[in-house]
Order: sequence, then structure tokens, then C-alpha cells
Amino acid sequence: MTNTDIHYYDDAFAIEKTKWGTYRSYDKEGKELITALNEELCLQHSRFYLKGRQEGWDSLACSTYGGEVGGKL
Repeated sequence: MTNTDIHYYDDAFAIEKTKWGTYRSYDKEGKELITALNEELCLQHSRFYLKGRQEGWDSLACSTYGGEVGGKL
């Protein structure tokens, strides 16, 4: 993403249109966040994703569960 004419939404991310007609959002460090078919979806889902990151969704530990049933069937 070039630095010319960048508009940051919520002072957190920017959206650009790709040559294929999709939209891609980037955070201020230039990391890609979301790719969407239209700009409005990209805006909504980028906000949702960043809110989740802020609340710690990306730092949740993975849980594993056993598939065993206790007792007699």
C-alpha cells in the first residue's frame, strides 16, 4: 500500500481497492487485515476484527476436547 492519499478509518486502518476489484484493509503497520468483495463489507469486518483483537480474541489459548463418553451405553 502506498503512502499517497491514505485515508485511515477510526485512526486504525486503511482500505484500498485491488486490481481485481476487491477491497483490502491494512493496519497502520501495513499488515493486511481483511479482503472483501465491496468496500462497505471491508469496513464493517475490519472494525469487527480489530475490536476482537483489542478484546483479546487472538490471544485465546486453543482448547482440545476428548471424544470419549463416560459410563455404559
